[in-house]
Amino acid sequence: MTSGKSGTGGRTGATETSGSGDIVRTLELLWDTGRRPSRGPKPGLTLDRIVEAAVRVADTEGLDAVSMRRIAAELGTGAMSLYRYVPGKAELLDLMLDRVQRPSENPADLGDGTWRSALEALGRATLALYRRHPWLLHVNQARPILGPSALDGMEKVLSRIKPMGLTDPELVSAIIMVDSYVVGAARTQVYQEEAEHRSGLTDAEFWQAQVPVLEKVMATGRYPIMASLADDTWSADFDHFEFGLQRILDGLEVLVAQRGGAQPET
Repeated sequence: MTSGKSGTGGRTGATETSGSGDIVRTLELLWDTGRRPSRGPKPGLTLDRIVEAAVRVADTEGLDAVSMRRIAAELGTGAMSLYRYVPGKAELLDLMLDRVQRPSENPADLGDGTWRSALEALGRATLALYRRHPWLLHVNQARPILGPSALDGMEKVLSRIKPMGLTDPELVSAIIMVDSYVVGAARTQVYQEEAEHRSGLTDAEFWQAQVPVLEKVMATGRYPIMASLADDTWSADFDHFEFGLQRILDGLEVLVAQRGGAQPET
């Protein structure tokens, strides 16, 4: 795979921002409450097909490749035809975000019914989402447009974690906490893969190239703690993501117990 069309979606030159288009029109499109385009020369063209094509291009070529002209070419039509369905790229981006974040319809995908398993499942599902769609890391979602996927997902998670006995702002904060942690972990993983594609060096080869110098540095006694670390300290077998996720949930367990909510879980 090449760096321009890799599974990491390529690097973007600038960060896109959700909610930067016509907010009212975007909400109309997301909730299907606005006007529909009149019949045109391309009756097979639909908003769903446009959004799906945009996601497909972003997944394979990166977010920079998404333009009204590029999506039109993907669909075999003219760019002007797309404007009958969506005002522009800013609104299309919000439709793309809502599309890829559709929650699973399988209740089992949110754990075994306990609040901890729900947040645990949320963390893993969010990591998988960013790995499937790395371009999400290049979108500023500080002010998201709330479409059906966003609200459906939030409703499902809140229904599972309500027994924690926390205040409503704290429940939302628990979700934000997990999401923020996952975004950081996903960025590290995706960037590592991207670096491998661009450099041609595997992760193991990259670190092995530094060993001769680092061994000499450690022998100087300047870094006694680091020099004393176990041989498996930097092993790729250690799951840093899972370790961090479980510690976050352990901390929430303590808070829940303090509040007298759901009993600590194992």
